[in-house]
Amino acid sequence: MEVHEGAIEGVRVFVPTPHRDDRGLFTRTFDTAIGAAHGVDLGPEAQDSQSRSRRGTVRGMHTRRGRGEAKLVRAAHGAVFDVLVDARPGSPTFGRVETFLLDDEEFRHLYVPPGLLHGFQALTDVADVCYRIDRPHAPGEDLGVAYDDPELAIAWPEPVTAISERDRTAGSWQDLVAALT
Repeated sequence: MEVHEGAIEGVRVFVPTPHRDDRGLFTRTFDTAIGAAHGVDLGPEAQDSQSRSRRGTVRGMHTRRGRGEAKLVRAAHGAVFDVLVDARPGSPTFGRVETFLLDDEEFRHLYVPPGLLHGFQALTDVADVCYRIDRPHAPGEDLGVAYDDPELAIAWPEPVTAISERDRTAGSWQDLVAALT
């Protein structure tokens, strides 16, 4: 398994080595020892979740107040355009946007450290995304920024076909910065 650092401080990309033959393939989706060697430990309260989205759907941009949440994200089926924004005041990469392709061909896993905004857009007719989150969900801690905030200027690769009301009416990047400082 290869491990690469992202441009945003603390982001890691884990790239497994799928073994392919005439039956299909087998791949290790994550190895906690390799993760720990690269500073990734989601702890004993980890929660696994999965979403299914149609092409063009945007989910995000989400984060949590307080200590935030760390997560490991992968596309189990299909492909997504994954977006991170550093929302950690004082971070040397504060405000930086970084994008990734997560798909069921390369099986990259994206480690998202606490304090980052996270979202994605489905690039295939069906995209299943799996998340391993370091603690249980606490809805009162949810924060978000509008997916189309002009200051972030995220270049979504497909027309947006579906988005939740919560995400559609999320505040601005400047609102979030004010709430965090």
